[in-house]
Amino acid sequence: MSAHSFLAPGELQELLGERLKRLRLNRNLDQRTTAEKAGISEKALRNLESGRGSTVDTLLRVLKALDHLQGLDMLAPEISVNPLDLLRKPKAPQRARRARKPREES
Repeated sequence: MSAHSFLAPGELQELLGERLKRLRLNRNLDQRTTAEKAGISEKALRNLESGRGSTVDTLLRVLKALDHLQGLDMLAPEISVNPLDLLRKPKAPQRARRARKPREES
């Protein structure tokens, strides 16, 4: 179990905001430039980075502006098939069969 499992939603927002801020600073971008590139206000970016709440639209715009859309794959990974589940499930029929007619006795 992850240490993040015990954090409240507000704490998770702050953590996400801090990480986005570090990513922005690592890209050597200031808030104004990032906000313009994302098409959002500086206040919306400050709110996101401080964990004071934001919209999914703002988050996606900032990830795109920071050229970090792969963050979506980490946030909500594509579901893959578990090989063990394949072994447990019965195979689907490959063909349809016609029902047999009962034999008539002579």
